[in-house]
Amino acid sequence: MKIETTIKPYNHLTDEEKLMNIILAEGEEWSDYHASDVREKYQDLLRESITFVAYENEELCGYVRCVADGHLSVWVVDLLVAPKFRGKDIGRKLMACVCENYPNHKVYVMSDVDEYYKKQGYEKIGSIFQVSNTEINS
Repeated sequence: MKIETTIKPYNHLTDEEKLMNIILAEGEEWSDYHASDVREKYQDLLRESITFVAYENEELCGYVRCVADGHLSVWVVDLLVAPKFRGKDIGRKLMACVCENYPNHKVYVMSDVDEYYKKQGYEKIGSIFQVSNTEINS
């Protein structure tokens, strides 16, 4: 059987449950997205963000979620490929889809797996910091 990878825009009616199952399978590391108190909020974010899904034949195997400023930049917030599909360039294809759909934008990645992106040949520029409300209000 020929293996075919398809990248398409996310559709919550057909993709949501499959996508959430991939996230759930990642366990504690991705619990910020699947824990009961945030799951519904994250599902809303998937619909409101720039989200593409990858299918290999009929199986959802990965996704990318991005936010944009509307004119200059797109930020990749989440990129995940299910373990059994890793090493097949699916992550690279998802990133290419973002770049193809936003050709006049700079694409940046917010990463906690820098080695993956370095391996892809992406240049690391700067860093990201989390601002805490308690620090601002002190």
